[in-house]
Amino acid sequence: MDFRPFTISIQVAILATCVTFLLGLAAANFVYRMKRGKGVIDTIFTLPMILPPTVAGFFLLLAFGRNGFIGRFLDSFFGITVVFSWVGAVIAAIFVSFPLMYRTARGAFEQIDQNVIHAAETLGFSKTRIFWTIKVPMAKAGILAGTVLAFARALGEFGATIMLAGNIPGRTQTMAIAVFSAVSAGNREVAYIWVAVLSMMSFVMIMLMNHWVAGNKRK
Repeated sequence: MDFRPFTISIQVAILATCVTFLLGLAAANFVYRMKRGKGVIDTIFTLPMILPPTVAGFFLLLAFGRNGFIGRFLDSFFGITVVFSWVGAVIAAIFVSFPLMYRTARGAFEQIDQNVIHAAETLGFSKTRIFWTIKVPMAKAGILAGTVLAFARALGEFGATIMLAGNIPGRTQTMAIAVFSAVSAGNREVAYIWVAVLSMMSFVMIMLMNHWVAGNKRK
């Protein structure tokens, strides 16, 4: 049995989660501080979460394909091809997992006592210092929850990944795609193994997240 889908899935999920973590925090803080137009920006940031995976993959193909505005730029100046590559799998995972990190972090920021932030501003704290020394520590439970959810979503991504990165064994075939391939080939035994691995990993991650969040609430 080929275990490369496991390695590829872990690598893709870890890198995608690192990028999503930073982008999600920045987007959550940006929308949290907005005075006008918050609803429109929030809708745009949340949209990938409710789009059908094939539609998300189609949009990514338009943007990162050889004729897409981003894909043409990356290919011309950096020699990077996104379509049917490992990079494409990472981008697809980032795209679908970003809304989970963003919305969870934003919800956590909105629970922070505003008096603490106002006090810090009165003391002359910069926005950057307030963000890293006050907002992030006070919202750490929600941020961790968002990180776990984003990792789990990236780990199990299928639709957008197969549209953008394809199904190339040893390069872009993740565990979720391996399940599809095994079922299509009539190899139920291999499909059962990957389904069990994905289900167990998701179960453990959610249990750890719930334990962490519950522990922080008791403090």
